[in-house]
Amino acid sequence: MKKGHPKGLYLLFVTEMWERFSYYGMRALFMLYMVQALLFDKELASEVYGSYTGLVYLTPLIGGYMADRYWGNCRSIVTGALVMAVGQLLLFASACYFQDVALAKWLMFAGLGLLVLGNGFFKPNISTMVGHLYTPGDSRKDAAFTIFYMGVNLGSMIAPLVCGLVGNTGHPEDFKWGFLASSIGMLLAAVLFQCFRGRYVVDPDGRPIGMPPVRQAKTAVHTAEPRQAGSSHTVFMAVGILLLTLLFSVNWSGDGEGLWAGADWIGSLIYATVIVIPLAIITDRSLTRQEKTHIGVIYIIAFFVIFFWAAYEQAGASLTFFADEQTDRMIFGWEMPASYFQSFNATMIVILAPLFASLWSFLGRHGWEPSSPRKQSLGLLLLALGYLFIAFGVKNVEPGIKVSMVWLTGLYFIHTMGELCLAPIGLSLVYKLSPARFSSLLMGVWYLSTSAANKFAGLLSGLYPEEGIRKSFLGYSVDNLFDFFLIFVVLSGASAVVLFLFTGKLEKMMGDIK
Repeated sequence: MKKGHPKGLYLLFVTEMWERFSYYGMRALFMLYMVQALLFDKELASEVYGSYTGLVYLTPLIGGYMADRYWGNCRSIVTGALVMAVGQLLLFASACYFQDVALAKWLMFAGLGLLVLGNGFFKPNISTMVGHLYTPGDSRKDAAFTIFYMGVNLGSMIAPLVCGLVGNTGHPEDFKWGFLASSIGMLLAAVLFQCFRGRYVVDPDGRPIGMPPVRQAKTAVHTAEPRQAGSSHTVFMAVGILLLTLLFSVNWSGDGEGLWAGADWIGSLIYATVIVIPLAIITDRSLTRQEKTHIGVIYIIAFFVIFFWAAYEQAGASLTFFADEQTDRMIFGWEMPASYFQSFNATMIVILAPLFASLWSFLGRHGWEPSSPRKQSLGLLLLALGYLFIAFGVKNVEPGIKVSMVWLTGLYFIHTMGELCLAPIGLSLVYKLSPARFSSLLMGVWYLSTSAANKFAGLLSGLYPEEGIRKSFLGYSVDNLFDFFLIFVVLSGASAVVLFLFTGKLEKMMGDIK
């Protein structure tokens, strides 16, 4: 075990692979389904996409809480997987009746709701279990999270190819087969994990992990006060989220249409939760000063991660439009489906992840490995360079003119290196810095930053230039693709510089944890 990795890592790897197959298979088709089958305009489709993907990363807070307090990781994972499988089946039903737009929309939104709920139970708990396979000081954890992240991307590499092959055929009636394939993948994840978890998902001493928390004997002396305190804390969080949601939804324009006219309730809920939940956790009285300092590092890193994922998640939104409409996809007389581009990044990660894992291990053995914040600032810088690359590729290109797929492929290659510097390292950092009793909940907070990023990504995707429609962002006019991609160069580049300037302070706050 000291030389290799526990077998449980590979079971978690396979389980997460099939779950990501389900998610990314659906995501590869989702925007195209809304625009081509349900005839949504791009701005509305981007809004729905942002709200859905934002909520997907919001509900892990609920799943993390339930796992920490009641169910344990294993039960939460199986429950979430089964709920998501039903959600994918509802999307299959929606695509079966796409010509009845009203019915198809309701089936779609019901399916999205179940996907959001099920993902909340699944996502934070399987990530947390990776760390529990090792002793606290084990140096293999960064490599383990990178291997686990390769499983994520193996699933997302296969998904667009399989689901795109059967669903993205150019005929709206075929989208249903892609959604059905996604449902089957989700069922496989549930069955495999349930069958083998008892044998392989164990700690270094051979004890099962992910079990429900042990409850102490309930006595009147022991339980009355803590239960009351926990209840009041929960009420505080709920009231705070409600009040901020209402505040963020107010129509400040004063146009006389009503106090909450045109409110984006989902966006307001996400942004309110981003503020209230982290505040509630760090003010918990049981935390020591050092624990609060470590949690503060998680919060600071999570803030910068928002800008990374807001730009990165254009892969499922605006970059899908770009691949479909302005990328020459002809290969020896065969036109590649636009959805196939969503497998490029994952394919590159599967190839490069072992190299990066070896690189971090090599640098670590020689004392040259950069700290987690420095790796993440490098990830943001590479993201900016990727958008700069494609911005020059489309400069002065007229609407409707298709460009070589080299530009989109190059962007994904640069982004892949950036992602490998940021995402798996972030998961490892959250596990190492989190107090054990808050590990799943703080993993949920990590995904909460991704929730805000995905909602922001939907807003930014809505700026994708369309002929005859004037669009702007904070006073900046978006008239063409060059202007559009430049937004992401500035956002991610500025974030990289600011985070790099703060790395010295963050390293001191982390202490011996690197």
